[in-house]
Amino acid sequence: NLSKPPRLIEAFDISHLGGTDTVASMVVFKDGRPFKSAYRKYNINVDKVDDFESMREVVLRRYKRQLKERNTLPDLVLIDGGKGQLSAALESLKELKLDLPIVALAKRLEELFLPEQKDSLRIAKNSPALNILKQLRDEAHRFAITFQRQKRTKSIAKSKFEDIPGVGKKTVEKIYKRFQNTIDMKDLSDKALSYKLGVSQKIAKEIKKII
Repeated sequence: NLSKPPRLIEAFDISHLGGTDTVASMVVFKDGRPFKSAYRKYNINVDKVDDFESMREVVLRRYKRQLKERNTLPDLVLIDGGKGQLSAALESLKELKLDLPIVALAKRLEELFLPEQKDSLRIAKNSPALNILKQLRDEAHRFAITFQRQKRTKSIAKSKFEDIPGVGKKTVEKIYKRFQNTIDMKDLSDKALSYKLGVSQKIAKEIKKII
């Protein structure tokens, strides 16, 4: 039901590491292909893990600037997520008095959510329309994760884990490489964690204490 083919599509994703360093990505497809020079990454300023508030912030920042600079607006906006993320993005568009076509694509069942529609829209798995949206969503996710890893690498130099005697930069690198969310280490036994990180059980126990 779009008024014209979506030649320009912008997609958003949120990423965080263990509840910290929340970032967002915005990727662009033009005529069905990645338009990488238009990609953008954002540091998000929320005080806690809140995907909805993070989505609200990045959409507001993106289109507030686009309006200010009178840049071309997309034919379609794609949000990575479900109803909650879509509602948050819509709030920002309404605040800017922008009426842009917008949808959200949830990962688990590849359900498509449309504004003001209670039920999700199921599209055939082999649909070219769904395929292009999945490509966009996955690219937004990849770009966000890449940015997150860059931030993570920079933070390794000042990691709290290095305050533990016997823990050096190599161990810290293993922690961040093997655990996207460091809280997950608490679920492991001291023996299992020591094996994964190549440290003694005593050090593994100390690592778990400061998570």
